[in-house]
Amino acid sequence: MSYAASLKQHSYEDTSTAIVAPFIKQKTALLTTYRRSGEPVGTPVNVAVEGDHIFFRTWDTTGKFKRLRNNTMVELVPSTFRGKPTGLPIRARGRILSGTESEHAAQLLGHKYPILHGFLIPRLHRLQGNTTVHVELTPIDDGEHTT
Repeated sequence: MSYAASLKQHSYEDTSTAIVAPFIKQKTALLTTYRRSGEPVGTPVNVAVEGDHIFFRTWDTTGKFKRLRNNTMVELVPSTFRGKPTGLPIRARGRILSGTESEHAAQLLGHKYPILHGFLIPRLHRLQGNTTVHVELTPIDDGEHTT
């Protein structure tokens, strides 16, 4: 089944708002988290969208996870694999998931990226002894994109 057909099957396009629409088919987005000093730090992440929420995964020892724990406000912009922005940024609030919510985010990522997030990354995290963490981003629709 093609990727477009699977999107229609899961009706991601029908239930997403315009603010998250650029991320539906986007493979990579540049996530900007903020240090305690307020200094921004950008990191490319793979994203999956469901409804008005954007999901990504990391592990519990990364800088982005630690920064997100301290400051839930983030910026997300469609980007290339290396993190070069290709669209307009949005502001969002991050929430660390657990339990069935985390499992659901893992399924979404595994569905969009079957080899990378369905097989390779979960095994890599286990082999390295890392705890996988899933994060939900909820856009803050303030009526305009950030600049």
